[in-house]
Amino acid sequence: MSERPPASAEHAPGACAAAADYEARVRASFATQGIMALLGATLQAVGPGHCEIRLPYRPQLSQQDGFFHAGVTSTIADSAGGYAGYTVMPADSRVLTVEYKMNLVAPARGELLVARGNVLKAGRTLVVTRVDVDVVAAGEAKLCATLLQTLICMQ
Repeated sequence: MSERPPASAEHAPGACAAAADYEARVRASFATQGIMALLGATLQAVGPGHCEIRLPYRPQLSQQDGFFHAGVTSTIADSAGGYAGYTVMPADSRVLTVEYKMNLVAPARGELLVARGNVLKAGRTLVVTRVDVDVVAAGEAKLCATLLQTLICMQ
């Protein structure tokens, strides 16, 4: 599959400090999310300030024209950004989305969605992330959505 590179080195995985045991915490939390199981999403990769979630296509996830539904796209994007942010939060914290803005830039027609979340700015209370969602069709990845998100660190 053809992968798109990160937008810039500044937003690449490893661009910010991660909390201790971040990967185990993220994977344990992801395993408890009923919505991810219902959709069939998988946690593909977790790194400092980075998370990747993948979702294979099936007709139950589509809208009337056969594309991935925007609600499905936004759900995995929200989780990818949230877990990217969670990697830089203290071990005893919880993460919640405060707000996000998502642009759907192309129809999500393909066999796989790939949401890659990266931390842009991590503060003590708020974390800002960016998520790009690619749709993969015939082995080629194409940007279909981008999301800017604000998270709150709950302690």
